[in-house]
Amino acid sequence: MAGLLWDDVMWFFDPVDMGTLPDGFVPGASVEDWQAVLDLVGEQGWAFEYREGEAALPLPRAEVVLSRPADAEQPYLLVWPAAGMLVIFRFHAAEEIDFDVDTREIQGQERLDAFCGFLSAVGRRLGKPVLIEHEGGGGSRPVFGFDVVADRVVPLREPPPA
Repeated sequence: MAGLLWDDVMWFFDPVDMGTLPDGFVPGASVEDWQAVLDLVGEQGWAFEYREGEAALPLPRAEVVLSRPADAEQPYLLVWPAAGMLVIFRFHAAEEIDFDVDTREIQGQERLDAFCGFLSAVGRRLGKPVLIEHEGGGGSRPVFGFDVVADRVVPLREPPPA
């Protein structure tokens, strides 16, 4: 499996071009997909912490999290797929799995490989694309992501002109 080369894609992780917290998402998701991600976190042995507001709690089932009242504390899941690399899942809706990652934590080939491994694990488990776009992009223009057919993380846009 050929991976992304840092020198070719380092602009993806530039806080000026992408923002500090680029948006990750899996479109066309379901409660079952959310549960598959929660199961994957445990199976992979990734460190994690589930929080509702400021309270750290045991990780509930996806249907419980996604059926919380609108005025309840916002739930989120902190996942560390590699030491020093935090991914924050936000449970906004069953139809789209949303997460953020800090570009400052993905610098260099080794960190890029670890992040691509995370995206690939999620994409393979769900059989769906896992896309990354600039911070606040709103699902309009992903720059790279896991491609189900290619079975790897691929660039989806060319770098901006120098």
